[in-house]
Amino acid sequence: MTGFMDIALKEARLAAERDEVPVGAVLVHKGEVIAKAGNRTRKGNDPTAHAEILVIREACRLLASERLTECDLYVTLEPCPMCAAAISFARIRRLYFGAEDPKGGAVDSGVRYFSSATCHHIPEIYSGMAGDEAGDLLRRFFNAKR
Repeated sequence: MTGFMDIALKEARLAAERDEVPVGAVLVHKGEVIAKAGNRTRKGNDPTAHAEILVIREACRLLASERLTECDLYVTLEPCPMCAAAISFARIRRLYFGAEDPKGGAVDSGVRYFSSATCHHIPEIYSGMAGDEAGDLLRRFFNAKR
């Protein structure tokens, strides 16, 4: 399991090299990585190009389905409300995330999307995986910007 988070961390580091917020995601289907990405909001001038959205889009394309019921998502940062909704609508089986995001997160922080009465599907959720490393990567990125 941690091997998948290592891949997500690599994608986050690559995002930082592109001057993107260093968040990486990996989507796994039946034990195999089928999509991986880092944030690309700046490169694509697309506020929806979060790592989670990118891997969900790619996995849906590859599997020719809008439902990813046999898939697990590994992401370095707690998903925001937009990404949490996409995870729910895609019916992702399990969500593993690293660092908590008290300001913009929507799983354990903020709006707690999966606890909402309007949430259609709740994945199994595992938080804190490689959280220190993911958090350090984000802190270093933003400290360099200041």
